[in-house]
Amino acid sequence: MQQVLSNRIITLSESETLAMSKKSRALESQGINVINLSIGQPDFFTPDYIKEAGKKAIDDNYSTYSPVSGYADLRESICRKLKRDNNISFKPSQIVVSTGAKQSLSNVILALVNPGDEVIVPSPYWVSYKEMIKLAEGEAKFIETTIESRFKITPAQLEAAITPKTKIFLFSSPSNPTGTIYTKEELRGLADVFARNKHVHILSDEIYELINFNGKHESISQFEDVRDNVIIVNGVSKGFAMTGWRLGYIAAPQFIADACEKLQGQVTSGTCSIAQRAALTAIDADPNQSEDLKRMNAAFLKRRDLVYKLLQEVPGFKSYLPDGAFYFFPDISELFGKSNGEVTITGATMFCDYVIDKVYVALVAGDGFGSPNCIRISYATSEAKLIEAIKRIKTLLADFK
Repeated sequence: MQQVLSNRIITLSESETLAMSKKSRALESQGINVINLSIGQPDFFTPDYIKEAGKKAIDDNYSTYSPVSGYADLRESICRKLKRDNNISFKPSQIVVSTGAKQSLSNVILALVNPGDEVIVPSPYWVSYKEMIKLAEGEAKFIETTIESRFKITPAQLEAAITPKTKIFLFSSPSNPTGTIYTKEELRGLADVFARNKHVHILSDEIYELINFNGKHESISQFEDVRDNVIIVNGVSKGFAMTGWRLGYIAAPQFIADACEKLQGQVTSGTCSIAQRAALTAIDADPNQSEDLKRMNAAFLKRRDLVYKLLQEVPGFKSYLPDGAFYFFPDISELFGKSNGEVTITGATMFCDYVIDKVYVALVAGDGFGSPNCIRISYATSEAKLIEAIKRIKTLLADFK
């Protein structure tokens, strides 16, 4: 019955990361020992003090509709966090809380983009960016990067990409899928370009802020000459291990916050009341004082170093040491055309399908991220599983010449 469906849904791609996770679960249901390195989800449980806040919210009967943009005290807490951690001032009316950062991003894009408007996106990019732009009938305009540049764009590349039709520049730092982090100096260089192009809004996805191995998080919104054009997107999923609670937020110029609240009021209304009360406790806690966050980040750093060492031993993998998040994004193009006598590796998608079918390790091909020569590896799982997964891949590749 596909002909009955809208063109909007027919042309929409399935999320490559979720598709691989679905395949992993199907194999696991058959009793197969799958190691899933495809999903961007911390393997830690939500800290107990946050869970207790959620339980208390149930006991306190937070069981009715919440305000569309979020509880006032939660929005005030987010403003305190932005001042405490980022030295940026916002009013609670400029905050809109949503059902995950994914909805926050969608709200902004749908609120700003008209058919034919251009959205500049550095490539590689998170898989859903392109599809969100498509849903808004905008035109994604990609700036290509390489592993040699650590997947970062330059001010010159940005300047060349901007046209009178450019509406948004959309990027993430720390980055999914690469783990790249832009330094303060690099962000200043990009901000100089935006200061000359005031018609461009900057959509800064900072969901991985707390998983940063370089030290202090740097946001492009710190620069006063572009601040009025920046929309920050953040949430509690990654840094606080709260993926299932589904809570994200924007901090935006007032007219954009108002537009997102208007849109959200017709789609989902306010996000889960219990999740909001738990998120209030999470966001109020100073991350520099949280032993739970320190423990999780120490584990991520140890895993990063372990995986980097192991990947050096995998033939055909070219990697670099990421600065944050919990991903590697190696270039595997050296493997293309190699054969074991039965099959020939024709590309990243074929490679990932072959790996899960043969050795039951789930990876995500770079095609969906805009980089068909690469694959994404999530190290948000135990050291034992990471060691075993890379051992399986290395053994599988031993027969390819």
